[in-house]
Amino acid sequence: MDVLNRLFEEHFRSPVKRVQPLQGDLGGSGRKIIRLSNEKARAIGVLYGVREENVAFLEFSKHFRRHRLPVPEIYGEDLDQGAYLEEDLGDTTLFEFLSKNRKGENIAAPVVEAYRKSVEVLPRFQADAGCDLNYEVCYPIGSFDRQSIAWDLNYFKYYFLRLAGIPFNEQALENDFGRLADFLLSAPRDYFLYRDFQSRNILLRDGEPFFVDYQGGRKGALQYDIASLLYDAKADLPPELRQELLDHYLDALGRYIKVDREAFMRHYYAYVYVRIMQALGAYGFRGFYERKAHFLQSVPYALKNLRWLLHHVELPIELPTLMGAFRSMLASEKLQGLASEADNLVVRIFSFSFHVGLPKDESGNGGGFVFDGRSLPNPGREERFKALTGKDAPVIDYLNQQESVHQFLASVMSLVDASVGSYKERGFKNLMVSFGCTGGQHRSVFLAEQLAKRLRAKNGVEVAVRHLELEKIGK
Repeated sequence: MDVLNRLFEEHFRSPVKRVQPLQGDLGGSGRKIIRLSNEKARAIGVLYGVREENVAFLEFSKHFRRHRLPVPEIYGEDLDQGAYLEEDLGDTTLFEFLSKNRKGENIAAPVVEAYRKSVEVLPRFQADAGCDLNYEVCYPIGSFDRQSIAWDLNYFKYYFLRLAGIPFNEQALENDFGRLADFLLSAPRDYFLYRDFQSRNILLRDGEPFFVDYQGGRKGALQYDIASLLYDAKADLPPELRQELLDHYLDALGRYIKVDREAFMRHYYAYVYVRIMQALGAYGFRGFYERKAHFLQSVPYALKNLRWLLHHVELPIELPTLMGAFRSMLASEKLQGLASEADNLVVRIFSFSFHVGLPKDESGNGGGFVFDGRSLPNPGREERFKALTGKDAPVIDYLNQQESVHQFLASVMSLVDASVGSYKERGFKNLMVSFGCTGGQHRSVFLAEQLAKRLRAKNGVEVAVRHLELEKIGK
C-alpha cells in the first residue's frame, strides 16, 4: 500500500485520505484493486506481481490514449514493486447497467444504446490503434496462433469436460480440435485482439463507454472480440439484439477497412464456439477445480448459448465429436443441476371459467395451451361439492375415480411434457397452460394442480399456478 500512497501523492501533490479495497481477486487473477482518494482527487491503484502483464497493460494504455481511445489514463507506475495508479472510471459496468435495466428479454433502450456505442469503438482498437501497436510487449503470447488456440481448447477439455464428467473419445476430440484450429487460422489475423472484450470490462461514465482489462491482448482475428461481447454468458443477450449489434459492429468496422460480410460470417460462429469453450474452461477451473462455486453460476447461460448455436448454426467444417460433447453437456444431469432460477423454464398454469374468458398471457409468448375440461364429470352439480374447490380432498377423490379424467390428464401430460422438453432444449423461458371449465372452481382447478405437481418434479422448470376464479372469492 505504501507504494500506491506514494504514487498518488506524487501525481496529485496531496496525500491519500481514504483507501477502499474494491476487489481482492479480480476474476481470479490475483490483482489487488484499490480506490484511493482525498477531498480533491481519486484514483485506482493496482498491485500485481506479474511484471510482464503489468508492462503490457501500461504500454497498451498509453498507446490507446495516443489514439484517443476511451481507456484509463496512467497516473504513475512502479514496476519493480508491481504497482501502478490509473484514472478512476467509476463503478458502473455495462453488465451492471444491463442487469438493473432489463425485465427478462426486454432490455431498456439506454442499455441497448450503451452496447451500440461499445461495438462502435471496438473497430478502433482492432483496425486503427492495432495497426502500429508494439506487439512485442504482449503477454503471455503475441498472437492468437495455433498454440494459443490449443491452450483454450485443452483448458475446456481438461477443466470442463473432464471435471463435469462428460464422456468423449480423446483422439477423436483432438482430431476435431485440429480441424477447428486450421479453420480458425484461415481467417485474416492482422488485427488487435482485445481477448476479454465483455460487459464487465466496459465501464459507463455519463453514458459513455470506457474500456479496461486488455492486458491479455494480442494479434488475431476480428471475429473473436465481437463474439466475446455478444455471447458473454451471464449477459444473456436475446438473439435478435445480438444480430442487431453484430450488424452495427460491421457497419462501424467498414469505416476503417473494407468488409466482406460473407467472408467475415464464414468464420464468425467458429470463433463464437471457441470463445464459449474458453469461458467454460475458466468456469470449470475456478468452479469445479478450485471449488469457487460462484463461477459455476455462469455455466447455465453458456449452455443456453450452445443450445441456440446447435439449433441455428451449421459450421462449414465437420466436428462430430465436439458437437457430440456439446449435446452430452446439454443432457447432463450434473450440469442441469447448476441451472439458476433465472435460466429455468417458467410454466404458468391457470384455471379459469369459460363464462369469464381466457387468461391473458403477460409473458409475450403467445398464449400456449388451453384445455377444455367441460367434457368431464362436473362435481359442481352435486350439493356436497358446491362449497368446495378442486383443491379439496373430497373433490380430488371424486375426480380421481373417473376414468375419463385419467384419460384426459394422460393426453394433457403427454402434450405438455413434449413441449416442456422442446422448450428447455431450445432455450425458451415461458410456457403457459390454461384449464377451463364452467365455473372455474372444480375441474379446472383440479387439472391445474395435477399438472403443477407433475412439472414440479422436473429439473430446470419453475411452476407458477393461478386459479383466477378462486382468487375472486379469496380461496
